[in-house]
Amino acid sequence: QVQLVQSGGGLVRAGESLRLSCVASGGIFRANVMGWYRLAPGKERELVAQITTGGTTTYADSVKGRFTISRDNAENTVTLQMNSLKPEDTAFYYCKADGAGRYDRYLEVWGQGTLVTVSS
Repeated sequence: QVQLVQSGGGLVRAGESLRLSCVASGGIFRANVMGWYRLAPGKERELVAQITTGGTTTYADSVKGRFTISRDNAENTVTLQMNSLKPEDTAFYYCKADGAGRYDRYLEVWGQGTLVTVSS
C-alpha cells in the first residue's frame, strides 16, 4: 500500500528553524494536492500549508511569512521549511497527500506524524 514517510521534527528554541520532509512510497501513486497539518493539545487539526501539482500554495494565516512548502512532483515528496518558530507552533505535524493510485483509484494518505516542540 502507498504510505507517506515523514522525517524531521524535534525540539528547538523560539526563533530557530526546522525542516520537515515527507515522501510517498510503497505503491503506484500520483499525488495531486500535498500538504501539512498539525494537531496541538486542546486544539482542532489545522491545515498549515498545502501545495498543488502546479505549485499553487496555501498557508494558514498563523504561519504566513515564516513557513514555506515545496514539492517534487516526480518523487512525490513534500517539504515544509519552518523559520522563526514560535512556542505556539508546538504540535504534531502530519503530511497528507491525495491523488490517483492503482487503477486511478482516489487515495488520501496520511503520514505517521512527527512532534515539533518549540521552547521559549
